[in-house]
Amino acid sequence: MRETKLYPQRWYDPILAFFFRLAASGYVPASWFRAPIPEPQSRNAVHGIPTLEVVSHCWQYSNMLAYQLSSFVNYPPTRLKLIVTVFYCPEDEGTSELLKFIEQNDVENVTWNWHALPKEQLFRRGIGRNRAAKSTQADWVWFTDCDIIFHQNCLDSLANELQGRRDVLVFPREERTTPMLARDDGMLKAGSKPQLVDIKADNLTRFSRDRAKGAFQIVHGDVARAIGYCEGISIYQTPADHWCKCYEDRAFRWLVGTQGTPINVDGVYQVRHIHKGRYKQNSIWSRIRSKIRRLQEQG
Repeated sequence: MRETKLYPQRWYDPILAFFFRLAASGYVPASWFRAPIPEPQSRNAVHGIPTLEVVSHCWQYSNMLAYQLSSFVNYPPTRLKLIVTVFYCPEDEGTSELLKFIEQNDVENVTWNWHALPKEQLFRRGIGRNRAAKSTQADWVWFTDCDIIFHQNCLDSLANELQGRRDVLVFPREERTTPMLARDDGMLKAGSKPQLVDIKADNLTRFSRDRAKGAFQIVHGDVARAIGYCEGISIYQTPADHWCKCYEDRAFRWLVGTQGTPINVDGVYQVRHIHKGRYKQNSIWSRIRSKIRRLQEQG
């Protein structure tokens, strides 16, 4: 049996967390915690077919990841080359089985790229994002979550928007979301076994975005390779024994000095769900989170 290495919270972790949340408000120079950002004129501007790497993390959310990965099969790009990177843990059998099924699909312009991590590293999203940022060969990197769906014309419309751009960070101007789905909803149940699934836009609600939040950070590849993803902030690169609240996306916007530039991207969907699979089933935090999300839906 594999020995489990525990990563209990260090006594100073709350101090670090508070400091960097305060720093991300602009009270500390970002340049202290990152390498220099390449100047605009030195960043590659693609005219033609860009390469995009989409980076997701999945822990016990295979029923939603199924919709994301299926969207690349159902609506493959024709105007860009796509690398689909998923960080996962082999202990998550649902996700492992889904990835085995998806990689059997040979899709033009799409490369599957799975990375297994110990769950303690997966639980800190900044670790995988930093590895992807430093190693990417893509022109652009879209850091996303596994409940985001890249539906019809999403990737091709993105390719059009990226022509000739040198921005540090861009994001989709709007998205469409499902209602808040319960655990036994037919859509989530359909995604719980390895198969291709799809979603209709009939009942989706349109939302506008004003910044590049966690699942919608599209970073220039030259910038990603140069500074990584919160690489110089130790707390966001430290393994943990539980899923950590994802504050690092706000810190990343502080590091790059922008909330991002909005662009027009079609077919960006999000699956909203009450049950948080990353929390232990029937735990107090699972029940509290579910209650909060039900109240949010009612409000």
